[in-house]
Parts: sequence; C-alpha cells; structure tokens
Amino acid sequence: MDFALAEILDKFVDVNQLRSLRLEDIVDTSQPALFVSLAAIVFNPTAWNIVARNEYANKTLTRLFGSARRGCYFLALMIFSFGILRDHLYQTALLTQPRVPLLRSPYDTQLPAIAFSLGQLFVLTSTWALGVTGTFLGDYFGILMDARVEGFPFNVLRDPMYVGSTLCFAATALWYERPVGLLITLFVYVVYAIALRFEGPFTDKIYASRAATKKEE
Repeated sequence: MDFALAEILDKFVDVNQLRSLRLEDIVDTSQPALFVSLAAIVFNPTAWNIVARNEYANKTLTRLFGSARRGCYFLALMIFSFGILRDHLYQTALLTQPRVPLLRSPYDTQLPAIAFSLGQLFVLTSTWALGVTGTFLGDYFGILMDARVEGFPFNVLRDPMYVGSTLCFAATALWYERPVGLLITLFVYVVYAIALRFEGPFTDKIYASRAATKKEE
C-alpha cells in the first residue's frame, strides 16, 4: 500500500528532490518582504474582529456614517482593499524566496490552476450567497439574515470562504514554485482557525440574542 502511494506521489512530484531539501533551501529569512507578508496575514482578521466587536458594543461606524448599512459598506470596502494588499504582499514575498520546482510537468500548471479556481469558486459563491452585509460582518451592525444559508457552498463546507482563501494561497505557492508559500499557507490556516474560534461563537451569540428577544416579544 505504501509502495503504491509512493508511486502515485512520484508521478506528481520529484520525491527524491523533496527529501534532499533543507529548510535553508526553501526559506530566506533575510528578506523583509516575508515578515511583512506574515504581518499582513495576521493583521487582517485580527483588525476586522476588533473593529466589528467595537461596532457591536459602541456603534462607532454607524454613528460616523449615519446608518448601520453605510457603516457596514465602509467596513466591507476596507476589508476588500486590505485583502488585495495582503495578496500583493504575499506575491511579493514569494518572488523574493528560493524557487524550487515542486510538481512535474504538466501538473506544475494544471494543479495550481485547478486549486486556485476551486478556491475562487468557494469565495465568490459564498459572497453571492451571503450578500455584502452577510459577508462583511453585517451582523455586528445589527443587520441580520432571516435564516441560515444552507445552499452551495455552505452545504459542503462550514467555512467555505476561509477554505477557498487558503486554497488560493497554496495554489499561488505552487504556481510560482516557492515551497515557502506552502509554509505560509499553513500559517494562514492557523490564523484563520484562531479567528474562527472568536467569530463563530460571537456570531451565534448575536443570533441567539435576537431569537431570545423575539421570543419575549
């Protein structure tokens, strides 16, 4: 069984080359762009959670923009813009790191393209299903959905937007043949997992509070 798995794996990657790689062969810690990228990856979900919780408690953006919806749209614009900046910093960081071919031809282009397309599919269909306010923390502004979204992609994944984003990070690393990108992708996964531990229960609390209020009424 192990031999068969090794044969299948060797069809896609040069296993002997991967075994010979050392950490210094794939990570250049002298490049500041690497740490800037990691900082941006941590900053985004951390900042938006802080801003959203402040909004829930103090209605800062609602008061500033005159309505909850306009405040949410402003936050959506910020999250989207900083997401683009984060992706740019990630790409810049990859290009400063050692290049090591990871996949055999033609899989070196096919697999990254498939992974990126799948990741984008999850992200875009999630946004379509949730809408702007559903996607960009509208519940913290008091803009709640009438019912839980259960269609695609939420019927196959619990957190399709985070899964899709993580897939795109991995696909980009494979496309540019930068193994360090896979380590960054693992870092992204950990950051998202931590963010979800804060976001999920708090969102559940918001909807539970609404349900309790309706019941009392």
